[in-house]
Amino acid sequence: MNLLRAAASVSAMTLASRITGFIRDTLIAIFFGAGAATDAFTVAFRIPNLLRRLFAEGAFTQAFVPILGEYRAKHGDEKTRELAGKVLGLLSVVLFVATAIGVIAAPLIVYATAAGFAKDAGKFALTVTMLRICFPYIFFISLVSFAAGLLNTFGSFKAPAFTPVLLNVSFIACIVLLSPHLPQPIVALAVAVFLGGVLQLAFLVPFLAHVRQLPRPRWDPKDEGVLRILKLMAPAVLGVSVAQISLVINTQIASYLGDGAVSWLYFADRLMEFPSALLGVALGTVLLPSLVRHHATDDRAAYSRLLDWGLRLSLLLALPAALGLAMLALPLVATLFWHGAFTQHDAYMTRSALIAYGVGLGGLILVKVLAPGFYARQNIRTPVKVAIASLIVTQVFNALLVPYIGHAGLALSISLAAWFNAGWLWFLMRRSGTYVAEPGWAAFLMKLAVALYLMGGALWFSMGRESSWFELAVGPRALKLGLVIALGAATYFAALWLMGIRLRHFSRNP
Repeated sequence: MNLLRAAASVSAMTLASRITGFIRDTLIAIFFGAGAATDAFTVAFRIPNLLRRLFAEGAFTQAFVPILGEYRAKHGDEKTRELAGKVLGLLSVVLFVATAIGVIAAPLIVYATAAGFAKDAGKFALTVTMLRICFPYIFFISLVSFAAGLLNTFGSFKAPAFTPVLLNVSFIACIVLLSPHLPQPIVALAVAVFLGGVLQLAFLVPFLAHVRQLPRPRWDPKDEGVLRILKLMAPAVLGVSVAQISLVINTQIASYLGDGAVSWLYFADRLMEFPSALLGVALGTVLLPSLVRHHATDDRAAYSRLLDWGLRLSLLLALPAALGLAMLALPLVATLFWHGAFTQHDAYMTRSALIAYGVGLGGLILVKVLAPGFYARQNIRTPVKVAIASLIVTQVFNALLVPYIGHAGLALSISLAAWFNAGWLWFLMRRSGTYVAEPGWAAFLMKLAVALYLMGGALWFSMGRESSWFELAVGPRALKLGLVIALGAATYFAALWLMGIRLRHFSRNP
């Protein structure tokens, strides 16, 4: 298996997800704009989404995949399926209880995460209603992450990466077909979340059967493998929860910044997550199982070379993406979201947040490469300590920036803390001797700097005045944006090519 090809396949599936996601967000902007109702849905969806990142894609994956990979290497496929069945039995019960508590305690949860909504009784009640519809999503999506971890361990990456497309399809269908028939049309988005979770889980079942890893749930919480996973999950939950606590705090602050602030951050975050998922998630997904194998065989040199490869590829692709997001913030927002109820004011406010998020894109992606370097060795405590420090850094920057630049300060604080997180993880990795940099880094970084400078110039001269983008019709605006992006990308990669960097240099086996 070629890792670059595997990462490219995951990125291709993620690209399909992000394209349908942009269609979804464009429809949300057209139908609902960026006002109070959209704020209410954003908070209602963010809470189960937060729990998804906390338990499903976060702590559970960090603990589950390394143990599962080790089990497969030492005990074979049948024992691996037995362990998966025992984990599934315990996980299903815990998720059902958590979902029931979430539905019952919805008003308390909304108040705890967006207390500013309490000033508007209608907005608060709408958020509670949608949260109760959305909350079962955490049950289904956690089982999706369980299935994805199992499939990734067996080298199947495409199907799990495709599942978010189904959530977006559910959104699009509910917006167009269901929302016009509801007394409160925005509630259709909450229904879409519930249906999307069901679709994603159903989609992965045949793929588990194909690799002969469709587990039968078994209740055995005292099994050695299950206990090891739970033991690893404890610090992992703390580590991932730190990042999610930061998001909750930011949502609380944004809820006091007036109508629209939560939505502006949401739309900007959606744009920032496009390259973040396309690059960071893809690399992290394919790196973790390979790192686990090298750790199991105690091949430290291969382990270090694999991390070096991930770091170089991350910078090669993340830095131009970050520069493009920052420089083309308004053209992107105007092209994708400036329709219907989404106003020019909303576009400018979202632009400010997107520029601030773009500052930290490189750091966010590097964290997704560096953190698996610790998880593969079943060392979750170190990333936890760094995450706690990053939370403190985020809130310090919030205190310094939000009074002066409002909602954009929340985004910039996250960006600066992401670079702090990545830098500290890199330092600890180097100090421990786990990662030893390969030769040629200074020349590599110099070539990237030159290529980025030339790319920035091409974008600057081709995009023109920001305000001119509002003077174009939808078709010409989209065409111009595509041409500007193509010119910037061509300039960047042509410069790298002239300086001797080829994409085939990054092709490698695990």
